[in-house]
Amino acid sequence: MPLLSGHLLLLPIPDAYHRALLPPRACAGAAAPSVPSSPCSPSSSQLRSRRCSSWSSRTRLRVVSPETPTTVDTDVGEAAGVHSGNARWAEFAGRVSGEWDGFGAEFTAAGDPVELPENVVPEAFRDWGVQVFDWQTQCPTLADPAAPCALHYRLVRLLPTVGCEADAATVHTSHQRHASSAAAFAYAAAGSYVAAWPKGPAPVLEVEHCVVRPDGGGEVRVRVVQTVALGKEARLRGLKVFSEQWYGPFRNGEQLGGCAVRETAFAAGEKLDVSEVLGQWESRDAAAARFSDELDPETGKFAELSPAEPGKVLRDADGVVTLPKQLWSVFKEHGGGEFLCEVGWVLGGGSAVTSRCVLSRDGDVKEIAAAYESRVSGGT
Repeated sequence: MPLLSGHLLLLPIPDAYHRALLPPRACAGAAAPSVPSSPCSPSSSQLRSRRCSSWSSRTRLRVVSPETPTTVDTDVGEAAGVHSGNARWAEFAGRVSGEWDGFGAEFTAAGDPVELPENVVPEAFRDWGVQVFDWQTQCPTLADPAAPCALHYRLVRLLPTVGCEADAATVHTSHQRHASSAAAFAYAAAGSYVAAWPKGPAPVLEVEHCVVRPDGGGEVRVRVVQTVALGKEARLRGLKVFSEQWYGPFRNGEQLGGCAVRETAFAAGEKLDVSEVLGQWESRDAAAARFSDELDPETGKFAELSPAEPGKVLRDADGVVTLPKQLWSVFKEHGGGEFLCEVGWVLGGGSAVTSRCVLSRDGDVKEIAAAYESRVSGGT
């Protein structure tokens, strides 16, 4: 069943919103109490050293093998060839690849932040009575522009540090994922994607929504991971949120962010007010990928998000969990034995970008969709 249906009057949303998620039209924490300020605020030269000088450079990849630090400049157009079938994947590969650094945190199913284990928190924080909820993270990501579905990333969690000790950050965990191991994967040329990752033999999935901020120049994104248990008692088990910025071409995380990271811890911050979620919403642009019950022998459940008909959505409080960073999550029954996993990012001015995945009770992915929406009336 389509996520968005019906007709509506198109609403004026800036063109920048279109480019961040949907395909081009031509292509059909830390702590609640205050702590002593760190003397190592990053200088502008530090930030520039980790950042590309212009957006155009995002269309060139510096391809690095996970096994070697050797880098090779690769032009996306040349790498993908002139083959039009790969053009949108090549564009996606150029925008998703690189060093994405920031902070990440876990939340309960009710949206409460989960404190980091005591054994990883520096004693100084405990002495100050500071609770730590956020990991500093890296997510080096590489997609091959010539080979659709050839994408992998590595999630690195760094041990919390005090002050300028952050420049000597130590890796706590490192976990790699490949798109080929996802139960389903759908992408938009501008760098956003949704992936469903199986978790063990039981019908448990991690549904990952990677959403690029439309007005962030393609260099600001969030990834929200919903862990859902299906079967007889379907429920949301928990959430992970990663707030990340792009720092440069892919180098497999060889440079730790330290004090130069522009993101800040967010888990203990103010949550989105649920009143900003409820009500009637209309989408100006929508895109979707719908999957049949049978796997495609060539691609499996791997697809580009293609333009879909805009429509109307009436949101109530059922299944809504609000989060910091102006984010919300929804997990609820969708009808017909299916379940909706949704993530929304409020952009201000009554607009939001949404990402959705529809699952069957046994964990089969039925549909992935995304849209830019404007709220036309509030709810209760």
